[in-house]
Order: sequence, then C-alpha cells, then structure tokens
Amino acid sequence: MENVERLNNIFKEVFGDVSDRLGVDFTKDNVDGWDSVHQLNIVGLLEDTFDLMLDPEDIVACTSYEAAKSILRKYEVEV
Repeated sequence: MENVERLNNIFKEVFGDVSDRLGVDFTKDNVDGWDSVHQLNIVGLLEDTFDLMLDPEDIVACTSYEAAKSILRKYEVEV
C-alpha cells in the first residue's frame, strides 16, 4: 500500500468515505464537524500508521489534508 493511500485511509477512518473530497479544499474550515477531537484522531493515526512522534507545532498545524501531507514530508515520509 502506498503512503498516500495510507493517508487517505486515515481521513476515511476519521470522517467516513470522503475519498472524492480529499484535496486542497479538505480543511477544518471547509469540513463540517472537523473539531479538535477529529484533529487529535488524525494526529494519533498519523503517528501510529507511519511510526512517528509529531512535534507539538505539527499537531496544531494539522488542519487540512494538504497540511497532513506536508507534515509527513517533514518527517521524510514520501506522499
């Protein structure tokens, strides 16, 4: 399984089947119900799935699909 597919599965687990919506506009401001609990779920799944320990700044910054991709790249995960 490719890393981008693993990332997509994280968002599907947190928000349901959103495959057709994942992209630049998938942000906390554009997704109904995206709250701090959802954000922490995403962060926890990112850490578990990719065997990472995110910095506090990255946890706060993980507010969109594209931000999650950027954060993973910071930790040298190719997406």
